[in-house]
Amino acid sequence: MIWLYLVLAALVATPLIIEATRKQMNDAARVDAPGEFTELSQGVTHYQWYGPENGPVAVCVHGLTTPSFVWRGLAKGLALMGFRVLVYDLFGRGYSDRPSGLQDRAFFLQQLNDLLADQGVEDDITLIGYSMGGAISTIFAADQPDRIRQLILLAPAGMRPVGKGIVGFAARTPIIGTWLMLELYPTILRKGLKAEKGTPTSVENINALQEAELNWRGFVPSVRASLRGMLSENLAPDHAVLEREAVPVLAIWGREDDVIPLSCAETISDWNSSVQNVVIDGAGHGLTYSHTVEVLAHITEFTQQSG
Repeated sequence: MIWLYLVLAALVATPLIIEATRKQMNDAARVDAPGEFTELSQGVTHYQWYGPENGPVAVCVHGLTTPSFVWRGLAKGLALMGFRVLVYDLFGRGYSDRPSGLQDRAFFLQQLNDLLADQGVEDDITLIGYSMGGAISTIFAADQPDRIRQLILLAPAGMRPVGKGIVGFAARTPIIGTWLMLELYPTILRKGLKAEKGTPTSVENINALQEAELNWRGFVPSVRASLRGMLSENLAPDHAVLEREAVPVLAIWGREDDVIPLSCAETISDWNSSVQNVVIDGAGHGLTYSHTVEVLAHITEFTQQSG
């Protein structure tokens, strides 16, 4: 029987040991990073500016698993449109720190507020959010609508909880959920990335960059913390505020998106009848980098109408 207990102990310990031995995000790891760093109230945040210094500010907020490199193609296009574009890594991703704890609306609002204050960005902001970043952008715009020129949402979360099956169970369940997430999520993410290989992209080597996030300590726990926090929230009240405050909102959807389904477009319209919904045929959840030209065309038209 002793051998059985030893086998069970090894099985339990393995994902915890793997996580503990992953690379740590620190100053040494940031040596070759693009952009800049700033120490905010919750830790170090990595950020980068694109475009003319005197252009209107566009702030881009990325999603659950893909850091700010997801914007490389789109940010360059926005810069050519004349925007001064700010992209940054959410905590737990990219080159930013990995603070522990729940990643809920207060957590992400704090980081964005801190960063904008640090960079001297005050108002007249075009806020662009992708996936979970769409949820973060929505709550920020609803919290401070007077600072927002327009809100652009790309395959946004917030209409229904994200995370189903074993991932949803792992996110919701204490103790064993942590173990399940560490044990199973890397394989699940790699499977999804493998299915995307060969898809056109405006971000060079994006699949390799996405998979490399799994090498860093704190990434998988951060995904779980966001699933339990920001991605478990219903944003109906926030969208109602945006309608009442007359904040122009564009929502761009991928018709083939199996992460944030197209039915969410109907939900967001029920919550805010002034939302402009557009659908890109053939696009999945990666529309930000797979259909960059089409996304930019819709943004251009919208900004001309609302600006």
